[in-house]
Amino acid sequence: MKTNGKTIIVTGGGSGMGREMVLRLLNLGARVAAIDMNESSLNETVTLSGASEDKLSVHKVDISDANAVQVAVDKIAETHGHIDGLINNAGIIQPFVRIKDLEMSAIEKVMHVNFYGTLYMTRAVLPYLAQRPEAQIVNISSMGGFLPVPGQAVYGASKAAVKLLTEALYAELLDTPIHVTLVFPGAVATNITQNSGVSIPGAENRDPSKTKFKAMPASQAAAIIIAGMEDNAARIYVGKDSKMMNLLYRMSPGFATRFIAKQMKSLLT
Repeated sequence: MKTNGKTIIVTGGGSGMGREMVLRLLNLGARVAAIDMNESSLNETVTLSGASEDKLSVHKVDISDANAVQVAVDKIAETHGHIDGLINNAGIIQPFVRIKDLEMSAIEKVMHVNFYGTLYMTRAVLPYLAQRPEAQIVNISSMGGFLPVPGQAVYGASKAAVKLLTEALYAELLDTPIHVTLVFPGAVATNITQNSGVSIPGAENRDPSKTKFKAMPASQAAAIIIAGMEDNAARIYVGKDSKMMNLLYRMSPGFATRFIAKQMKSLLT
C-alpha cells in the first residue's frame, strides 16, 4: 500500500524505530497518528517532524488497556476522517534473567504490552480499515519471536504470539483489501531497554567492535519496514542477524539454539 495521502497509526511513535517510521511516513506524504505512553517523547517527535496538526496527531495511550485503545482509535478516526493503516511497533523487553528468576509482575507486563497491546490495537482498528478501498496492518515481532533467546524467554513468547496472530490474520484477510505484514527486526539501536526499565548486565564492559552483528540504526530499520509495507510484503527480516538466524534456525534448530545460548551466557551468569 503506497503511503502517500494515507492515514496511518504508529504505536511507540515517541522514540526509536517508531519515531523514525513516523518521520519517514510524513516525508512520504502520509498523515500519521503517533501513540506512546511517554508524552514528552511524543512532543519531541512533533518538534523533530515540524509537521502541522492535520498531518501529525499524538496520543498518550496505554495500549495494554483495551478501553483506552478503543477511545484513542475512535478519536483518531474522528480527527483524521479515516484510518488506512496500523503499525504495531510498541513493545518492551524483560529483565535479562532466567524464567525461574523472573517475577510474575514482569511476565504479565511484557505479555500485556507486547501481545495484548497488539491485539487490542488490531481489533479496534479493523472495522475502520474494512471501510477503506485498501488498508494495511504491520505487526512488529522480533528475531526472538522465532528463535529462543535465554534470558528473554517471556519477551520471545510474547513476540512469538504476535507472529502467529499476524500469520492467522494474514490468512483471514486474504480475500479482503487489507494487507498484512509481519516484521522480524534483529538488533536495532533503540532505547527499548531504558523504556522497559531494564538494564543489560555487564553492558558497560562489552566491546562493541567484537560484536558479530552491529545494531542497525533505527532510521535504517524504519526505511526497510516502510519500503516493505509499500510493497505489501508478507514478511520483512530487518538486519543481517535476523536473516542469517532465520536461515540457520530453519536448517538446524538445535545448533542455532546452542549458538544463541553461548552468546547470551555472559549475561546470565
